[in-house]
Amino acid sequence: MAINNKGSTAVRVLASSTFAFTICFAVWMMFAVLGIPIKKSLGLNETQFGLLAAMPVLSGSLVRVPLGIWCDRYGGRIVFFLLMLATVPAIYLIGLATAYWQFLALGLFVGLAGGSFSVGTPYVARWFPKERRGLAMGIFGAGNSGSALTKFVAPAIIAAWGWQALPTVYAAAMLLTAIAFWLFSATDPSHNVAGTVSFAEQMKVLKDRRVWRYCQYYSVVFGGYVGLALWMTKYYVAEYGFDLKLAALLAACFSLPGGVLRALGGWISDRYGAYKVTWSVMWVCWVCFFLLSYPPTSMVVKTVNGPLQMDLALTPWMFTGLLFIVGIAMAVGKASVFKFIGDEFADNIGAVSGVVGLAGGLGGFVLPIMFGALLDLTGVRSSAFMLLYGTVCVSLVSMHFSFGRAGSPAAANPPLAQAA
Repeated sequence: MAINNKGSTAVRVLASSTFAFTICFAVWMMFAVLGIPIKKSLGLNETQFGLLAAMPVLSGSLVRVPLGIWCDRYGGRIVFFLLMLATVPAIYLIGLATAYWQFLALGLFVGLAGGSFSVGTPYVARWFPKERRGLAMGIFGAGNSGSALTKFVAPAIIAAWGWQALPTVYAAAMLLTAIAFWLFSATDPSHNVAGTVSFAEQMKVLKDRRVWRYCQYYSVVFGGYVGLALWMTKYYVAEYGFDLKLAALLAACFSLPGGVLRALGGWISDRYGAYKVTWSVMWVCWVCFFLLSYPPTSMVVKTVNGPLQMDLALTPWMFTGLLFIVGIAMAVGKASVFKFIGDEFADNIGAVSGVVGLAGGLGGFVLPIMFGALLDLTGVRSSAFMLLYGTVCVSLVSMHFSFGRAGSPAAANPPLAQAA
């Protein structure tokens, strides 16, 4: 009976945490849609829009390490609950902001919601045995689908009541979610790190080069996901001339599988191993980004019958199809990277997930700004995918030399003392 009760509690923790993370992620990504009318109202350029969209990602990334450590020390339930409550005032105040600097400052406070990942991951993982941990973390990570939720809900709210109404609705949703999470989640003091373990001892794991390797992989699969989730709605509007509702709907074809299928990625990683899954994900992204990188091109070919005009460009449906594939690959890849962490750092998963989550989040912060800067400099919208193609190339080369031709993780995972 005790085992059944514990299993029931674990499922309840997983369900409440996943729902809470979904709402947190929807709030974290709100500027992907909200930023478009703000950009028009304030007359922002592409780089300024990229900074606005990415500002919540910056703070949500920087707080991941301390939040992960606090989760280890004090428990995920209380940290998660207080974190959600702390974001409510800033979310509401966005609807009252009028100046660009005000949106940037409030975006930093709203971004705290993104740090919920580094709380929920170790909180959920410790409720499940090792052989089910990848699936459990994958299900929790499916809360990334909050990005798609924003793309479905936000345009409708803006169309009905104006953009100022969206922050009010989201603030109310966050408050109610925090209360619901507290009521349905649970606490197990045995999951906490002993109080005698110092901060320095928890951070010794940074000497292990495996941590930095997983940071690089996660900056591609999660950082790339966040960057594209923030950028794609605007991309559809500018590149194909779609209205906000249709652009957000098509952008959700990337965001939704990129979140929901993370659970599938956890199951696949449990079954086939983190290395094989991550390696396959990188190759799929490499091919798709190569195709997405090619800008619309017109060529005149001299033939024996005279000049031949050729126009090469991705149609909206071809473009969306490739994005859909990338979304699936990134969902699986996010889960496989954390499968590495769950298997190899089970005793310090909070600190390690915080560091790796920080790297991924910083990737999501930097990329929209770089997308905007590249567009301002080159005038080529597909330059965003050229940049992502380069980051995947780095990961493939890194994996090849880290794991060797045989692809054996054991050969690349020395003990901490040796790695240091």
